[in-house]
Amino acid sequence: MRFALTPHPDFPSDAITAIEVEVVRVEPERLELTYRAQGDIARLLVPAPADPERTDGLWAATCFELFAKPAGGDAYCEFNFAPSSQWAAYAFDRYRAGMRELALETPAIETSAVDDMFELRVAVEASVLRAGARLALTAVIEDTRGAKSYWSARHAAGKPDFHHAESFAVELP
Repeated sequence: MRFALTPHPDFPSDAITAIEVEVVRVEPERLELTYRAQGDIARLLVPAPADPERTDGLWAATCFELFAKPAGGDAYCEFNFAPSSQWAAYAFDRYRAGMRELALETPAIETSAVDDMFELRVAVEASVLRAGARLALTAVIEDTRGAKSYWSARHAAGKPDFHHAESFAVELP
């Protein structure tokens, strides 16, 4: 399944013109995601390579994200994948409440870039990714001038808020 992300209308990007996410179910609780950003990749601010470890605050710079909410209930999870190879995973009891670290094996994050495309590939396994779950596919893009754009398959009204229920636009088959 492929999904186009769009920038939040209040935060367009001069550097990136399009982002798509390909989602492939490998096992009942395992997804492979490929994020492809197109545009002037030389202007994409990519964090320096780092050890693949859990790191907070990745959303403050270029970061590709996945939010997943099982069918029924208010609980959901957030996954952050940085081009540096750092990552984060959190569980929430309900909208922005009850946040805690989500146990997760270190995901292998791979990246590649050419003149007009940056690609991040990651496989993630978690029980929240079962069929029927709703996903919010998102990205935070920072350019070399420090401007940020916020991309999502669907934006809620108002300021960028990937946690908002309206952002969970994709249902896993």
